Amino acid sequence: MSFAEFGVLYAILMATMVLSRCVPLFVLRGRELSAQVVAVLDLIPVAAFAALVANDLCQPAAWAAGDIWQALVPLIAAGGVVVLAKRTGSLIVCAIAGLVFYLVLGAVPL
Repeated sequence: MSFAEFGVLYAILMATMVLSRCVPLFVLRGRELSAQVVAVLDLIPVAAFAALVANDLCQPAAWAAGDIWQALVPLIAAGGVVVLAKRTGSLIVCAIAGLVFYLVLGAVPL
């Protein structure tokens, strides 16, 4: 890719990002959003986090290699964290427990 091609691509991407992020701020400034719009916007951080961790939880390379135990370790650890999250509601407890679950399950030789 030449520098000119990269420059065109960069300009298009930059314009798209600026338009999609800045224009709504100016258009919606000072307006009250409906409860439905606020509810949908509140789901964005959850969806972004789910997209980040989905590949780590699913372990597609381990499934493809046939290593079932290594593919299941993150899912089992995540299940333990979900149970703990329902009981405690503490983010720090869940983070520490997730690390411990993952380390303990990863150390089991199967």
